[in-house]
Amino acid sequence: MAKTGETEVREGLEALVPRLWRYALVLTGGHRADADDLTQAAVLRALERAGQFQPGTRLDRWCFTVLASIWKNELRSRAVRRGEGQVPVEEAGLATPDHAHVNILAGEVLTCMTTLPEAMRETMFLVYVEGYSYAEAAERLEIPIGTVMSRLANGRRKLNAAMVER
Repeated sequence: MAKTGETEVREGLEALVPRLWRYALVLTGGHRADADDLTQAAVLRALERAGQFQPGTRLDRWCFTVLASIWKNELRSRAVRRGEGQVPVEEAGLATPDHAHVNILAGEVLTCMTTLPEAMRETMFLVYVEGYSYAEAAERLEIPIGTVMSRLANGRRKLNAAMVER
């Protein structure tokens, strides 16, 4: 018997929560409380609308779209909260004890990424962290592929400059 969209969402959602939280963390500029709230809202919305999920498609991409939609609605309704501490890199799901030097660099890059403009930060996250192709990121963000390429080039340049300053 084929799975329904609701079944796929219920069975796959728990494993996606850490990735959703990291994406929320990137979208919120490293604000832990906002990332927690956004992740919770996305999980709830995914469960509420599980029947809309198309079986056999990518659940992670559908959930990322749900999360981003909630965040954009939140940005429209209020100013982004400022002044909250950033989450330690160890809690962002990147650290593994086997590769300390890689973890240190990843932490520095993540910290620098939170200083980038939101659109650039989101584009870089989708391509470099989540592995979306340029075309997939363009489709997900509803922008031309040239804009994705531009944001990535500018983001790499800004990250490189920030890393050199460290």
